[in-house]
Amino acid sequence: MNAVLVAVGIMLVLSLLRINVVLSLTIGAVIGGLAGGLPIMETIDAFVGGLGGGATIALSYGLLGGFALAISRTGIPEVLVGAILKLVQREGDSQKKGLAKALIFFVLLALAIMSQNLIPVHIAFIPLIVPPMIKVMNMLQIDRRLIACILTFGLITPYMFLPYGFGLIYQDIIVTQMGLAGLSVELSDVPKAMAIVALGMAVGLAGAFITYRKPRRYQMIKVQDTEQSEKEIQPRNILFAAVALIASLAVQIPTDSMIIGSLAGIAVLYVTGALKVREADAVLTEGMRMMAFVGFVMISANGFSAVINATGDVEPLVANAMDLFGGNVSITVLAMLVVGLIVTMGIGSSFATIPIIAAIFVPLAVELGLSELAIICLIGTAGVLGDAGSPASDSTLGPTAGLNVDGQHNHIWDTCVPTFIFYNIPQILFGWLAVVFFL
Repeated sequence: MNAVLVAVGIMLVLSLLRINVVLSLTIGAVIGGLAGGLPIMETIDAFVGGLGGGATIALSYGLLGGFALAISRTGIPEVLVGAILKLVQREGDSQKKGLAKALIFFVLLALAIMSQNLIPVHIAFIPLIVPPMIKVMNMLQIDRRLIACILTFGLITPYMFLPYGFGLIYQDIIVTQMGLAGLSVELSDVPKAMAIVALGMAVGLAGAFITYRKPRRYQMIKVQDTEQSEKEIQPRNILFAAVALIASLAVQIPTDSMIIGSLAGIAVLYVTGALKVREADAVLTEGMRMMAFVGFVMISANGFSAVINATGDVEPLVANAMDLFGGNVSITVLAMLVVGLIVTMGIGSSFATIPIIAAIFVPLAVELGLSELAIICLIGTAGVLGDAGSPASDSTLGPTAGLNVDGQHNHIWDTCVPTFIFYNIPQILFGWLAVVFFL
């Protein structure tokens, strides 16, 4: 049996059975490597050798978590949450509750979208903003599965459609890898090709709003590390926090390093006194601990990806799919999209999936007679498929890190399964329709 299917299948089954995602990735990688004919030591060497690729990401997220929690101690989240609380103070006022819900939805969606393009901090804003909002969400009985869907929409749709920030990086990877595979295309064509798929994401978000509109009760558990209502908020600290955020972005954008950007922001908080020296170690350690799970999963996912590449079973998987449907273009395109979903679900990164599938998909797509826009759409959609719903994706790990601060939001069943249903299914459908349209 194909090693990619074995590895990804085992990882997903174990994750659904509530086995720790890091263990699921490791076990899936080992069994997948063996299924692909690799000796046990070669499988282990490939997995261990791939772990280093995730070290930079893990350190980046650790420092981002520390920076985010340090920023939260200045009182910025409390100012925002306090404004929302004023709208729900009078119990039974449904109009105020409806306005408060709408404000939470709008703020989180806007921040998620801006985190990819306008202010490219990716998931760093989630541990800064979401935990202080948990109390309000509980009061309003908001289903956190809807919040997970809102955040994931904002983390994925902008980079697949808008050529700015992380979107520029993702779309440049598509153009570069297609060029290396023998097909030169223009960067300006990528948004055109991905517009219909982005519409599918919007349809999925609408479906999530409809499905999770009913109230859901949670226990009112105080999150000690994210609540500071007993402390007086000092305006000067709010100002210094804003300066720290600007400094972080000013350094991160030219250096293209979240690590250096986080260090710059933390340094500003230190120098200005917004982060007290005697409290700094505890605050930064707690923030890093909050994002440590994300870092370990990303490290494991890199090892998983290395084993999949070592088996060489991605290309046979695509070839078998083509043979199965006897050259029928529309059905073969659908099969190729499913292959992209399988690969990305295992790796957890759209950015890392493109180099794997482009070298295989581009020659096959040319052979099928697809147009340039159709091939761009095929590659772009196959890459982004699985970013939502994957246990190893930062687009799902980020929302869980913020929503599970009180232990009442399960990563698999409350984030991965909902986002898989409402985003991957529409992506396959709209991506397939888009490729056929561009034929």
